[in-house]
Amino acid sequence: MSELLKIRGFLPFIIVMFINASVDLAHKITIQNVLIKSFDGDALLILSALINAMILLPFIFLFSASGFLNDKFPKTTVIGYSTIIAIGLSALVLISYMQGWFIFAFIMTFMLAVQSAFYSPAKYGLIKRLVGVESLSMANGAIQALTIVAILLSSLVFSFIFELFYIAGISDPSLILTSMIPIGILLVLFSVLEAFFAFKIPFFAAEPTEEKFNISEYLQLKYLRQNLKIVRQNNDIWLSIIGLSVFWGVSQMVLAAFPAHYKAITGDNNAIIIQGILAVSAVGLIIGSMLAGNLSKRHIELGIIPIGALGMFASLFSITVSTNAPSMMLCSLSFGFFGGMAIVPLNSVIQYFSSDGQMGKILAGNNFVQNCVMVIFLALTVVFVSLDFSTTQLFLITAIIAFLGGLYAVKQVPHMFTRLMLFLSSNLAIKLTFKE
Repeated sequence: MSELLKIRGFLPFIIVMFINASVDLAHKITIQNVLIKSFDGDALLILSALINAMILLPFIFLFSASGFLNDKFPKTTVIGYSTIIAIGLSALVLISYMQGWFIFAFIMTFMLAVQSAFYSPAKYGLIKRLVGVESLSMANGAIQALTIVAILLSSLVFSFIFELFYIAGISDPSLILTSMIPIGILLVLFSVLEAFFAFKIPFFAAEPTEEKFNISEYLQLKYLRQNLKIVRQNNDIWLSIIGLSVFWGVSQMVLAAFPAHYKAITGDNNAIIIQGILAVSAVGLIIGSMLAGNLSKRHIELGIIPIGALGMFASLFSITVSTNAPSMMLCSLSFGFFGGMAIVPLNSVIQYFSSDGQMGKILAGNNFVQNCVMVIFLALTVVFVSLDFSTTQLFLITAIIAFLGGLYAVKQVPHMFTRLMLFLSSNLAIKLTFKE
């Protein structure tokens, strides 16, 4: 990490990434906590799935436009203007809290996601320009870890503030929202701070292009077909996108189902505990991401991908037999750890094989496919609930999906997986021998 901090512009860049992750999650966490206090059972699960879907849909609808924008204009410029827009959106969120406009606040999650749809490809597309190819895996590991720290802190801090100002016994979502004005003020302040550091990032010119954006072709889905064709051209990129999509799809089912699952198993609706259990997976992601980054110092270590997938299977299966908060927290930590091990090499592969001229389209395509899969998983969650599936059965389904993903990953990289397993087992054997 110290080597990365010596790179010009990397420090303000990671500060922007940290604040952005915090602001993006804070409002969503607040709305989620309002739902936890106001609804139960199937209603809570379906509304949780809906709020998650609203965050994902802009990445699908704006796939082509965001890819064009991030290839046409300098990514630092896109980041700068996006942070300014975020200040205005945060101000609207604050107003919705002050007025108790729950439906408007609910819709603002969609508007914040629209901003993120343009912002995200610029952020991740800038990493290679900042650190170069040699430090790409290490930078991805560090950024993944830092982002997860932001998610962890945001989940816990804003849930703590929520419980601090929540008036016990109130279940009307509009009344609950009016007591959350301090959270709205913090959102505005963080957005201003994010914009300040965004303009400290070094300027990188965009690759010259004569391409123009045609609205009619966009509406006819011509750009979508062209951009997906670019994504499909490289099989390594495409398989990495599929792997990431499955991971995030499973994660969405977990996020949607867990609040209702926890309330059904324990009878408790404490927002800090529920969000804390979900957020502790972030600690696992940090550890897993950093481990993956260290294993990939000299090259991208693909052999850890199947290990991550099979580990996620074991973690998800364990949740189905957990009956208390500590055991669920351990399962969540394990799920995050193995997920972090899997996603770092997958992200590195996408960035490594993407040319600078097509980076924006490929990363936007990555967002598009991932978010389509996540919305599909959320839709399946609602379908399963309508068919009277229990939350325990939902977790069993996600475990099976992770298991199948692990088997497929082993099939794709059998030699790398075997080599890594032999390396890890031999190292363990040597350490045990010397210990004796």
